[in-house]
Amino acid sequence: MSLLPASAPPGVPPAVAAPTSGMCSLRDLVARLDATLEPARFNDYCPNGLQVEGRAEVRKIVTGVTASQALIDAAIAAGADALLVHHGYFWKGEDARITGIKRRRLKTLLDNDLSLLAYHLPLDAHPLLGNNAQLARVLGLVIDGPLEPGNPRSIGNTATLPTPLRAEDFAAQVEQALGRRPQLIDGGPSLIRRIGFCTGAAQGYIDQAVAQGLDAYVSGEISEPTVHAAREAGIHYLACGHHATERYGVQALGEFLRAELGVAVEFIDIDNPV
Repeated sequence: MSLLPASAPPGVPPAVAAPTSGMCSLRDLVARLDATLEPARFNDYCPNGLQVEGRAEVRKIVTGVTASQALIDAAIAAGADALLVHHGYFWKGEDARITGIKRRRLKTLLDNDLSLLAYHLPLDAHPLLGNNAQLARVLGLVIDGPLEPGNPRSIGNTATLPTPLRAEDFAAQVEQALGRRPQLIDGGPSLIRRIGFCTGAAQGYIDQAVAQGLDAYVSGEISEPTVHAAREAGIHYLACGHHATERYGVQALGEFLRAELGVAVEFIDIDNPV
């Protein structure tokens, strides 16, 4: 089945005709998302799927990266029935008490009968709608393999540049595509040919990129040890922003739902410099 409408970004196939009701049930929305993203395949750090139950009928979905208070408030102002994000709540190891920020967020959702749906690793990994697939599309990369060969749940990917580039030229192309200047650790060869990438806080996967002999590795966040690892292993590293690299999967997922279920969908970007 085709996934996205004809107006979707280049490289994404058009969708079948969407229903015309303009409404779906919350149950059908969750079922469609679970069938598409297959969260049961992942051992994740949080529960995937419906995290906070709101009204039973959904006419409008707001999508965004993180279920911050600002995004919740914006979704309510936009008339949403459901909020669909990549970063939701109830992370492993966090304080389980409903106090402070957590209380205010949950109270706002419940007071407004607004559902919260979140998909973390399943959205990272989806081969068409996922964060990594969509980042590749935005950067003009053609995925040619997994970052972890032999791992069927590999989140990251690899690609080969059509024309080898100097690190600073590739960084300039990334900046133009994402609207954000990446932090470049210039530790690799004179020209970049083979690239590994994984969105978000995936700086630790640089070891997989080194093991594959890649020329550069791209992720969202950077940490202090990553700089030394890149320089000592002889690989370029680009930190492009956690938020900046994970804006695109949830947008593609929203367009998929618009086509499949006929509901209104709006992406709201709450800027985050990290």
